[in-house]
Amino acid sequence: MIDKVRAHILVLGRVQGVFFRENTQRKAKKLGVNGWIKNLSDGKVEAVFEGDKKSVGKIISWAKRGPILARVEGIDIEWQEYIEEFTEFEIRYEIW
Repeated sequence: MIDKVRAHILVLGRVQGVFFRENTQRKAKKLGVNGWIKNLSDGKVEAVFEGDKKSVGKIISWAKRGPILARVEGIDIEWQEYIEEFTEFEIRYEIW
């Protein structure tokens, strides 16, 4: 049986205005990872990933670099209990 995991991440650096969310969504769909991603008012990007351990590990590794225009300065990862909350990967939009 494949281990399922859930990770909540915060990405710091120049990660807004560089298509970080769109590229993450595309990567997540390719890897079969579900969850969401959104920009925060403080300039960070927040995301939750759910899926098999290998695929979630791959998308986190990708998020540590981000798309070509991004400058990731750090990433905080909180591993959480897998609860199979999502059926797709979506971009969430917040009004600040």
